[in-house]
Amino acid sequence: MWVDSSDRASAWGMELVAVADGGPATAAEATPTPTPTGVVRVEKVRGRSAVTRCFAKYPLKIIVPSKVGPASSGAVWLYVLTYGGGIVSGDKISCAVTVGDGCTAAMTTQASTKVYKAVGSKCSEQVLEATVGKDALLAVIPDPVTCFSTARYYQKQVFHVSGDSNLVIVDWFTSGRYESGEKWDFTSYKSVNHILLEEYQPLFIDSVLLEQGSDCTIAERMQEYNVVAMVVLLGPKLKHIQDQMQDEVKNVMSVQLHPPTSGGGRYAARPQALHPQSPPLVASCSPFSRMGTGMVARIVAVSTESVYTFLRHHLAALEPFLGVTPYSSS
Repeated sequence: MWVDSSDRASAWGMELVAVADGGPATAAEATPTPTPTGVVRVEKVRGRSAVTRCFAKYPLKIIVPSKVGPASSGAVWLYVLTYGGGIVSGDKISCAVTVGDGCTAAMTTQASTKVYKAVGSKCSEQVLEATVGKDALLAVIPDPVTCFSTARYYQKQVFHVSGDSNLVIVDWFTSGRYESGEKWDFTSYKSVNHILLEEYQPLFIDSVLLEQGSDCTIAERMQEYNVVAMVVLLGPKLKHIQDQMQDEVKNVMSVQLHPPTSGGGRYAARPQALHPQSPPLVASCSPFSRMGTGMVARIVAVSTESVYTFLRHHLAALEPFLGVTPYSSS
């Protein structure tokens, strides 16, 4: 039996407030809705990044572990999850995050975000609005979204940055529970990402939409691929990671896209019975912004494991900033 969000228990929340170097914590400057289900603020406290406000109400929960990796990294980690292990039909979740000047924060999940079956035409929604201060770093590095059969899902992420802000966005989703035979069987999936410079100047605008069609299903269009991913890197601290990723992807793809191949490439998790022209993972990289400070990588893959391998390898250089390699335990 499916549970609708209108049947949930009464909302409840928890809040953590501390005093920062610049004074007491205030309400988040940018909230996606008048009543967000989550608010987080990260500021400098005694010279280190610290959570000075954390509020979440049902069905959202935000965990702030006391330590992830060595203390010398100075990064704050935020684990975002929902009660019941997934997003129920009709849920509307919104979160506002502020990362202060010179701070470092990472947002992640404990497992894939499951979007359960839709009840009627109701759509599940998640909205994130984040402000990244000067010389600050925010890494949004979740596990993939997995939509169940008939699910309807909408996601929007808006990032406000300054000229020297640093931002990592990993936005990815799977075909569903494909190892159990449920493949591209959801009704609709839409993900929107906006990066806005000061005074709302657009730096990066991206939208992905998959819908079942009467003439061609999503499964027919996606063929054997089960994972779609996007990685965005922005800012001066991440320039060396951008350069390395672009060079390696270019070299790997030049081999992958020119058959014959024997081993399946660096990111093949296991042998796959594919058409010779269809490698198990395809990736591309493109710079953006007039100053060339940003880069977007797009990936499609047969298996989730191969994308985890791609992310672990190419984001390993974030370890000095975050204290651990992203996706190292996946």
